[in-house]
Amino acid sequence: MKDEKGLFYYPFPQNKQIRMYVRDLDGDTWFRLWNASDLDLWEEHGWVPYGAIKKAAGMYKPNTGNFDPNQVYDIKVAKMLIKEA
Repeated sequence: MKDEKGLFYYPFPQNKQIRMYVRDLDGDTWFRLWNASDLDLWEEHGWVPYGAIKKAAGMYKPNTGNFDPNQVYDIKVAKMLIKEA
C-alpha cells in the first residue's frame, strides 16, 4: 500500500493503527514505524537500515513479551512492495 508518507504494510495485520513504511536507498532496504496512537514516534525515530535491524534482532529472546523484530520488520514483504512500486 502507499500513502503520502510512502510504501507501507501492516506489521500487525489485526491493528491498522500501526504501519511499517519501507524504502530502498542505494540498494538497501530501510524501515520506519508509524503509530496512530503515538504520532511523535514518526519524528523521534527515523529510517533504520535492515542491517541494523538484523543486528538488534539477534538480541531478541522469544517468550519475553516483546515483539519479534523478524515479524515486524519483514524483509520479504518490504522487498515485494518496493519491487511492485
